[in-house]
Amino acid sequence: MKYRNIVLFLSILLFSSCEKIFIEPNKASHDPFVNFEYLWNEVDKKYSYFELKKIDWNDLKTIYQQKLHADMTQEELFEVLADMLKELRDDHTNLFSSFNVSRYNLPLQKELNFHARTLNEFYIPNAMITGPFVHDFLHNGNVGYVRYSSFMSAFSKTDLDYVLNKYKNTRGLILDLRENGGGNMFNIMPLLERFVSQRTLVAYSITRNGIHHHDFSEPAPMFVNPPDGEVFQKPVVVLIDRGSYSATTFFSLCTKALPNITLVGDTTGGGGGMPNGGQLPNGWTYRFSITQLLDVNKNAYAEKGVPPDICASFDWNDLTKDELLEKAISEINHMFGK
Repeated sequence: MKYRNIVLFLSILLFSSCEKIFIEPNKASHDPFVNFEYLWNEVDKKYSYFELKKIDWNDLKTIYQQKLHADMTQEELFEVLADMLKELRDDHTNLFSSFNVSRYNLPLQKELNFHARTLNEFYIPNAMITGPFVHDFLHNGNVGYVRYSSFMSAFSKTDLDYVLNKYKNTRGLILDLRENGGGNMFNIMPLLERFVSQRTLVAYSITRNGIHHHDFSEPAPMFVNPPDGEVFQKPVVVLIDRGSYSATTFFSLCTKALPNITLVGDTTGGGGGMPNGGQLPNGWTYRFSITQLLDVNKNAYAEKGVPPDICASFDWNDLTKDELLEKAISEINHMFGK
């Protein structure tokens, strides 16, 4: 029951993860005009970020409707609908058919800040693997390092207890969430709670609930509570970049409310809105964001990405060094010396 607000928030959503869900197609209309109108109206009534992103949805309808014609192929129709959805600039927005899946590909807009070979060869060549966590000591045993590459990967209470207990005598912990594209939202709080000692407000959510683009529900608060297990209260540095999306953006925003956690790297990829969807008359399915994630001050910047507390970039001219990791080690040593 301690996750009640979050469970209620997530349970109303049909598409609560970053994985596609297909609905059995029906035998209804394949008319391109009918399917276009249906999709445009659904987005118009439910999408959550028109005003934040300054999107003129009516203007886009005129532009893309002109691309339709009665005898167009299904592939041509898919391209028109997909291009229209890409105007939302949202990787929680997809169109699914039997032959293709549309996507925006936000991480491709900026350079990577993570190189697995550099990490594995020069920092953690003998790392342990506990559940989905790859971890080891750094900096002569003074700093703990834990990589969690996907929120799709489940973990147990035992996994977390083992990992956090192993590094309890270090100066601090590095949690590497770079290129973590998100996944199962229900894995966020069991990880986040390991860094709190008391019940803490970490975020709010609002849901689109009316015909106007500014119609939203009242903000629903989200709290994190101390766990029944190992808690790490020393400094924690979380590594993020533009590939840190969806659940990772959610996690990153929540850390802003926790004084012992510092974000290092680049602004996350966004994905602050939870997706929901349905089915077109021709059987294709779709999803798009219907909520907004707000910080504790009710600011709605998460969709555009959560900024780091300390900026750092990977230098691709020297693949023997991970600048983000070095910055994290330096920050932990700095906090330890205070």
